[in-house]
Formats: sequence, C-alpha cells, structure tokens
Amino acid sequence: MATTLKTSETASALPEPSANQPYMEISGLQAGIIHIPLDLVIAGESRSRQACPSLSFYLKHSNSDRHFIFDLGIRRDWDSYPPAVKKHYTTLMPCETPQSVDESLRKGGLVPAEIERVVISHLHFDHIGDCAPFTKATFILGGEGKASIEDGYPGNALSGTLSASTPMDRTVFLNLEDFNTSIGPFPHAADLFGDGSVFIIHTPGHCAGHINVLARTSSDGAWMYLGGDIAHDRRLITDPEKQIATAAADGSPYCMHRDPVQAAIDVARLRALVNLPRVEFIIAHDWKWFKENLGNAFLPGKFVPEV
Repeated sequence: MATTLKTSETASALPEPSANQPYMEISGLQAGIIHIPLDLVIAGESRSRQACPSLSFYLKHSNSDRHFIFDLGIRRDWDSYPPAVKKHYTTLMPCETPQSVDESLRKGGLVPAEIERVVISHLHFDHIGDCAPFTKATFILGGEGKASIEDGYPGNALSGTLSASTPMDRTVFLNLEDFNTSIGPFPHAADLFGDGSVFIIHTPGHCAGHINVLARTSSDGAWMYLGGDIAHDRRLITDPEKQIATAAADGSPYCMHRDPVQAAIDVARLRALVNLPRVEFIIAHDWKWFKENLGNAFLPGKFVPEV
C-alpha cells in the first residue's frame, strides 16, 4: 500500500570548521542482528525479511579524552525483556546477538566500565542493550523517554520498556529547551561538548524522545550523521521515490513510526543534509553499510571520512 508521506526540505550550509577544529573518530560496534520485514519499512515492498544489524558506535574526541557510545543494541539475555516485547518480536522480527556491545568494546581493547557517556537514541528493545557493564557512564536520552521508563516493566506489566533501561541516578534527559541551536536542516540541536565537534539532534517522528547524532569526522569539514531509527532502510534516504510504509503487504495498518508525518519530515531533513558536500550517514539497521564496512570501520579500526 502506497503512502502520501512525501515531503522535501532544504539544508543551509553546515558550520565552517574553526582553527584547530576538534572532531570525532567513529568506530562501529557489533550489537546484534534483527530480521526486519521489508513491507513494514518501505511502502510497496513484499513480505520478505532482511537480516539487519542493530548498530552501536564508539565516538572519541580528537583533542581530548572525551568519548561516548551511541546506542547499546540488543541484549543477549532475551528472557529479561518485557513480555510485551517477547510476544510481539519473537516471530515478527527474530533477533540474535552473536556479539554484544560490551563484548565488541573488549574485543577492540576498551573496558565498558571506563566509558564516560552513553547516548541512547530511544528506548526500543533493540537499542537499549544492557546498561549494567557501564558502571561509571552518564546516560543521555531524549526527555520524552522519561515517562516511558517511569511507567516501564515490571511496574507496568503491559509496557514494552524496561524500567531498568538506564540507571536513573546517572541519566540526563534532554528536553526540547535543551536543543537550543539549529544545524543544517534540523531546527533543534544540542552541542554536546560545546566546541562544534558533535551535536545531538531532536528527531521525534519515530518515537517519544528519539535523538540522533551529527558529528564532525575531520578538522576540515567532513561529517557523519548517525540516524538511529530515523529510517529502517537507507533507500528511504537515498531514493526520494521511496516512502515510509504505513501498512503491511496484506493491507493491514502498520507503521514503524509513532508519527508517520513527522517521521517523513525527519527523513526529508536527513536527505537534504546528506546532499551537502562531505556528509555521510549510517542508520541503526543499515545492512548495506554493515556488509560493505564490517572489518576496518569497526573497533579497533575506525571509519575513514570522505575526502
């Protein structure tokens, strides 16, 4: 079933680098596999499942010891998820976790307990992973996610959100007023370190509190956008004729996004952004990027930006 969620955006130029501009070095982290039905992602696709990664990333500041993880992928202990998650996804989108985020970090020579920040794009099961190994980290989430945690499982037996998704005494929730700048086509952004090296982007179409990361990847003007679930297939970004699905192949209503109209706006903004020079993007379930880059772009290796 086709949608009518086509929209377009334009992007103003990204900020020019300053003298000695700091940037972020980015490494991929394996964090599980999820088998996603394509008809639930792109309008008009048939019911076939694509094996997709649930990607996480390690980002290190070029001029200091500051660093953070973006997303934690899928937990290995599937039984610890809420019953609502297990009931819905065990058959619809089967998952496996050959290598968890903490294992990926250790394989790359890092210790989870030494990570200082973890930015979570949103509270869906395939992004929250297991926070337990990150004993010193401050967790950063979109502010709308707070209510989901407070009303989470097991207190609310019907909730699909774990109340233990993050350690609440070490969690910072970014409310709309915290996104106090704009960048490119995105009207709501927060400069994480205050030096223009990395921005947290407010992208609420997918779900409450959904956030993304836009990071410089060189001192001379290269950028990477880490999109979480802004889209579930990169063709929605690269092909303007592709549209977000709002129904399954059999015609039954189904959308991967809480607000399909806002999600289409978020996608259009990302499409406008990546049309700017030297801007690249990766989404959380980017199976094409994963196949092409598994190896050198993953810790202990790192992503090489476009020249």
